[in-house]
Amino acid sequence: MPRCATDIYNYRQATPKLATSGQPSEDQLAAIAEAGYEVVINLALHDDAGYSLRDEAASVTKLGLEYIHIPVRFDAPTTGDLTRFFAAMAAHKQQRVWVHCAANKRVTAFLGLYLCVCEGWPEDTAFVLLREIWQPDDVWSTFIAAQLAGPHRA
Repeated sequence: MPRCATDIYNYRQATPKLATSGQPSEDQLAAIAEAGYEVVINLALHDDAGYSLRDEAASVTKLGLEYIHIPVRFDAPTTGDLTRFFAAMAAHKQQRVWVHCAANKRVTAFLGLYLCVCEGWPEDTAFVLLREIWQPDDVWSTFIAAQLAGPHRA
């Protein structure tokens, strides 16, 4: 069966150079490379056997892609996590980037914040993918509101 990056769980094309999803399989990582992506950013933890690969860093680099891991605890995202994400996105702005976590929830929250805070998108547009995927719980709703009101706003 042919592999296709768009078949990855909760796949979304955010912009022409940016896609998001849940956890890809080894074959799906190869499909991401074949689709022309250059960087994979993983916001999930590496130690959850149900939602992580044995050695994703090695798998991604073996495919010739850059791998960035920013482990974000789903129950406790931090401003530091978001700052690292913003820096990774800014550093790779001219490249094709695939961002994933376990189910594309952390990603859509962080991406919405990035698009709003760093790229100047209106909130209703920046968080479209988030609203398609999930309704943030109290932890994430509070985190998002604090980041929009706080440290990343000029």
